[in-house]
Amino acid sequence: MGAAGRRPHVVVVGSGVAGLVTALALGDGVDVTIVTKSTIDESNTRYAQGGIAAAVMPGDSVASHVADTLVAGAGLSDPAAVEVLCEEGPARIRDLVQWGVDFDRQTDDPASDFDAGLEGAHSFHRILHAGGDATGFEVEWALVRAVRASGARVIEQAFVVDLVRAADAAHDASGVLGGDAAADRLDAASRVVGVEVLRDGVVETLSADAVVLASGGVGQLYPHTTNPTVTTGDGAAAALRAGAVLADVEFVQFHPTALAVPGSFLVSEAVRGDGAVLRNNAGERFMEAVHPLAELAPRDIVARAIATEMARTGAPVVLDATAIGAEELERRFPTISAASRDHGFDWSREAIPVAPAAHYWMGGVATDLDGRTSVDGLWAVGEVSCTGVHGANRLASNSLLESLVFAHRAAAALSRELPAPASPSTPDATLAAAGGPTPDAASRWIWPEPRGAHKEESAPETGPQLLPSAERGRNSSAASGPARAAHHEPTRTELHEVMWRHVGVHRDADGLRAARDILSRWEVVIDDPATTPIERLETANLVQLARVMVDSALEREESRGAHYRADFPEADPGFARHLTLVEPPTAAAGPRIEARRSIRATPTVVATAGDASAHGSATEQATELREEVGV
Repeated sequence: MGAAGRRPHVVVVGSGVAGLVTALALGDGVDVTIVTKSTIDESNTRYAQGGIAAAVMPGDSVASHVADTLVAGAGLSDPAAVEVLCEEGPARIRDLVQWGVDFDRQTDDPASDFDAGLEGAHSFHRILHAGGDATGFEVEWALVRAVRASGARVIEQAFVVDLVRAADAAHDASGVLGGDAAADRLDAASRVVGVEVLRDGVVETLSADAVVLASGGVGQLYPHTTNPTVTTGDGAAAALRAGAVLADVEFVQFHPTALAVPGSFLVSEAVRGDGAVLRNNAGERFMEAVHPLAELAPRDIVARAIATEMARTGAPVVLDATAIGAEELERRFPTISAASRDHGFDWSREAIPVAPAAHYWMGGVATDLDGRTSVDGLWAVGEVSCTGVHGANRLASNSLLESLVFAHRAAAALSRELPAPASPSTPDATLAAAGGPTPDAASRWIWPEPRGAHKEESAPETGPQLLPSAERGRNSSAASGPARAAHHEPTRTELHEVMWRHVGVHRDADGLRAARDILSRWEVVIDDPATTPIERLETANLVQLARVMVDSALEREESRGAHYRADFPEADPGFARHLTLVEPPTAAAGPRIEARRSIRATPTVVATAGDASAHGSATEQATELREEVGV
């Protein structure tokens, strides 16, 4: 119990696998509130078809999974983070089995081996599925059932307007926060102590001892995306406004094969793993001439090849899965089969049109290996976070595993570190209760020098204003600097057009500069969130994130992983590093892009206290798991 006689309170923003696992792993010693913009079961997790990659099959190894992940990451994956992911993955699969996820087996015998699939850039059949191509749905519902049986509070249909910092709370209590004393407590004042949420036309504040962002990615920046409509970057934008560091924001993975119809329904990479091939409008296979792995090349390569072929022919390419057979397609991919029929296709008899669509954001709020961000009291897990695992290009089916592993680690770290809460009644007491950085903060976060002296001269002139909430009001996407004189509030369609044309699969300096110029003239001023349509609040967040994405894409003058620059088509060893967005000393300057040397709290793989990974090697854990679940 805390000083006020209550248990610590954690607010988890988001109800995908990362958020739900965090809530469950925190256990009974913590009061947990899950805030979700839609219903508890609506998230990216629900739509994940491909499955979960983990080294749990006989003959596979953690070392092989690590190697495949590092190769896909194109030199930008953090090796320590990748080792954590792959080492602890088997134990997290065990958790899902215990929570009731019924993974597909090779026979009807529940003791038979998993029916593990193969996907692009994997060297082993290690993709576990549930319900054929409905893995995300099965995992989501198992976790929802577990959460509903727990003591967690769930608030649905609640939009997170902003994070609340100690400085905001003090300002609200006193009317003003200023003077030398407040400046001396700047670090304490920046601590996140809650969230503002909008529901039923009312903005309310949820106080918390810690806030965990599990709010997903930024798919709605693009008109063609496999993401649901809720993925508007709200958590990442709020974190940026609160002063958190973002990393790798330029890296957006475009899934090569979305059904080329409105809605961009995802056609899982597992279909190509089972033998489907890509053909152009003349019926010719073209991937064999592009990469030795052909259709199973890394996603960025396949997506660019498809986009190039579409530009050359003016028509979508097609995915030919007819050789797999109608019975097997129905058994392995019932969801895709039904969607194909809904759109008038019989993919067991004909090839279906496919095209790239925005799928996954490798960037996000920079964290260490336990989910801590650069702002005290704020944690991030899942797609909104940037752990360094995915590097420049996510390996297929590693996303659900990342959510499982790092949500579990964040919950374990939070359980160890949550403060004993106080009952502040004055601004000074509020700041004292918020606390300052932990003693090892300086060793956790290392702010590097800019890449060269010219960086200060070429720093972006536009970007979101990072102002204390009392100063900025609700101007969540306003550009700073001289460009602000003439502004326009964009529609979502206008934003989509700019991002798809200039910040999509293919990029170059001219297009990125054009996008930056257009975005600099846009702003969405929010005077009162309570009377503002949710879509407008979302658009404000998307415009803010679009700006920083364009600035980072311009800075990275090379092609690496999912970031392809036609004017810099080769990888540059000098860019084998992360780019971060760092809050400047003055808000009006806009965010500054720098290279990140290290943000890891744990430089080597450390077993979590009480975790199965603390006992034996990863190979032993995998063997133990196979025996435990009957494979």
